[in-house]
Amino acid sequence: MKQEQSLAERTADGILSMLCIDKKFGPGDKIPNENDLAAALSVSRTTLREAIRILAAHQVLEIRRGRGTYVREDFHPGDQLGLGQLSSTLVDIHDLFEVRMIFEPQAAYYAAQRATEAEIERILYYGRLDEEQLLKGEDRTEAEQAFHNSIACASHNAFINELMPMLYGAIGKAVALSSQYPELMRRTVEDHRQIMEFLERRNAEGARTAMQLHMIHAMEEMNLG
Repeated sequence: MKQEQSLAERTADGILSMLCIDKKFGPGDKIPNENDLAAALSVSRTTLREAIRILAAHQVLEIRRGRGTYVREDFHPGDQLGLGQLSSTLVDIHDLFEVRMIFEPQAAYYAAQRATEAEIERILYYGRLDEEQLLKGEDRTEAEQAFHNSIACASHNAFINELMPMLYGAIGKAVALSSQYPELMRRTVEDHRQIMEFLERRNAEGARTAMQLHMIHAMEEMNLG
């Protein structure tokens, strides 16, 4: 799993080199079709698709359904992070989900037991807002952060509350990357509904399991296992 992921990251670096160093394509340009580009980079089409998803998440490429993949109009090579930092981003996200797996299911467990009615309503509000924005294709980063932060706050555990702000930036990266995985988007809606249902019913064990499954599904779909 790790080896395949590393190849996709190296492929993303190779495409970025074409843009930033070789200057083969500029803002607004359409990149070669999947078969030609995969052959040029000596990778499979599956690996190429993953590399394109990585670059799309970094606001470098734009996937236009039925039309192909384009360099974003607002792409400026001089403003990009170093090529090597693309690889570190997925490592950051992998580590993020491991940390989240450690404490967020337990936070959901305590929230089901300790949350006030107002705190439950706040969780439900942001969960529904997150789903609404996801289904409309809108930027849901703030709603996603608020949903998980509301659960952490409702756990009434000061240490968990201290951790959440440290994870906001990484959660933003995860949301950007997850938008490239349609199946993950569908699962996110289902997972959030399950979490909210168990919290509303004050079912601590159910809330913990639902949150744990939410993390597992995300890691599986983004090949972070």
